[in-house]
Amino acid sequence: MTTGEKSDGHYLKELVKKSKETGMVVNTVIGDTAYSGKENLQYAQAEEFQLISRLNPNISGETSHRKVEFEFSKDAGMYVCPAGHMAIRKARTGKKNQAANQAETYSFDIEKCKVCPMREGCYKEGAKSKTYSIRVKSTEHKEQIRLQETDEFKTLSKKRYKIEAKNSEIKNPHGYKTAKSVGLFGMEIQGAITIFAVNLKRILKLLND
Repeated sequence: MTTGEKSDGHYLKELVKKSKETGMVVNTVIGDTAYSGKENLQYAQAEEFQLISRLNPNISGETSHRKVEFEFSKDAGMYVCPAGHMAIRKARTGKKNQAANQAETYSFDIEKCKVCPMREGCYKEGAKSKTYSIRVKSTEHKEQIRLQETDEFKTLSKKRYKIEAKNSEIKNPHGYKTAKSVGLFGMEIQGAITIFAVNLKRILKLLND
């Protein structure tokens, strides 16, 4: 049980460990994008289970929130802005072997940016530099992108609705969306009782089928 601002993804290791302690064999974990962090991908690889969790679109490159798109010049190895100005230098930023990916940062001639007819939405008035950064995908992220394209991943990811349906049952008919007492411990007790009741209903239904 955690406070509301915590990301679920940070608890993957703990959840897998607790599951294994009960005797479960963990072959596959299905979750939302909160679980696809680099550390979790490395953990899944080390523990030899499949993590069915789509990468954040900002990492996978599925979407872009930039107002202005730059193009990469393969011959020059540099990015070119929409006005046709090529970057004057590039540098790798970020630390190696960290959870966050490194980035390739391309710097442009700020004097050209100041008078560029296409500067709106690209150049911030008064800025002393203009850069364009591209996230460098880690080996783990590249492998996860490949996995996302497989039929197996797509089939398994469609089963996640069952998890959300069960969460809805726990929260709504059984009242878990509203705390009955104060504090995390009270929520843990409420959660244990609620989940026990839901599981018991499921067991009885299966026995009667």
